[in-house]
Amino acid sequence: MLPDREVVNLSREESFTAKVVGYPSPAARWHFHPEFEIHLVFETEGVYFVGDHIGRFQPGHLVMMGPDLPHNWISDQPAEGTADPRGIMVQFGAALADGMVRTFPEFRKLAPLLGEANAGLVFSPATATAARPIMEELVGATGLRRVALLLSLFELLFADAQRRRLASASYKPEARSFMSHAINHVLAHIGQNLHTELREPVLAGLVGRSPSAFSRAFRKHTGQSFVRYVNELRISRACELLAHSERPVLDVCLDVGFNNLSNFNRQFLMQKSMPPSKFRRHHRMQAAASSEGGYTSAA
Repeated sequence: MLPDREVVNLSREESFTAKVVGYPSPAARWHFHPEFEIHLVFETEGVYFVGDHIGRFQPGHLVMMGPDLPHNWISDQPAEGTADPRGIMVQFGAALADGMVRTFPEFRKLAPLLGEANAGLVFSPATATAARPIMEELVGATGLRRVALLLSLFELLFADAQRRRLASASYKPEARSFMSHAINHVLAHIGQNLHTELREPVLAGLVGRSPSAFSRAFRKHTGQSFVRYVNELRISRACELLAHSERPVLDVCLDVGFNNLSNFNRQFLMQKSMPPSKFRRHHRMQAAASSEGGYTSAA
């Protein structure tokens, strides 16, 4: 089965993402993305897939994957069961990794780790235990502190002599062939055109599907309806603009593709449990508190 392409929303003001993830979720499917990923599971156990590797996971499971490597974690949960949170993911683009290695001689020792990650790496339980507080702090960190935490995480992973390769030596991810799947073309189109009007029948026509067949295929591959998927991406982009710009809320609303403020406010409240203006105030308070606290060592 071909993996689905996941669109990772990397902020223009930040070089990587760190987020808490639950289960089930739209991301819990066989998928790939062009970013590196460090994935820590601290709740549930089950089966995981990385490339052509299949294994069991349990709490304290830490894996790093390179670009375009398909993966999925399936928890042993009853149909109605949930785990929220289940773990933490850190995702960053290859440009960040390459830039560090090229620019700073001290980072060149990371090159082997990044290369090995192309096949997937699983780390020792001791490393996973040490990584958890770093990754938990990373989720809410801002400014230079989050950079220091990321470097601490890299150093920890590099030092683990017990890390193991997951995918076989013969396995080569082929992102170009993955992207031949019609829905993956649609997901890429959505990510690049969030600010425009996106209508499901029009996108169905782009890939030669009837609206009903497209709707079924889209839900199967993303775990969400078309409208919900687009709204979640738009709200995520809006959060980025609210946090890192002074643009009025109405301008942000229009910039991310909503055509009226009331619908934007309603969707934002549903997803973030607060209105856009309150989200902006909270983000500024957090940034100010982090700045006033000063820099502390990541060691």
